[in-house]
Amino acid sequence: MNKGHGSPYDRGTADSYYSRPPQPHKWLDDIGRNREENLTEAEKVEYWIGYSDSEENGAKKDWGE
Repeated sequence: MNKGHGSPYDRGTADSYYSRPPQPHKWLDDIGRNREENLTEAEKVEYWIGYSDSEENGAKKDWGE
């Protein structure tokens, strides 16, 4: 499984960390300007694994409350 920057797994972990609602996607570039939401079934699974891993870890962005 690709866990590199911009991969579906990476984006899943980021969405969870920043408490964003899950929306399976990946980046086609290194800076997030080219977002792709038309994923293969395997890529969707990778996104959800990343999201779940992050949720289980419990690490969340501290917004300075």
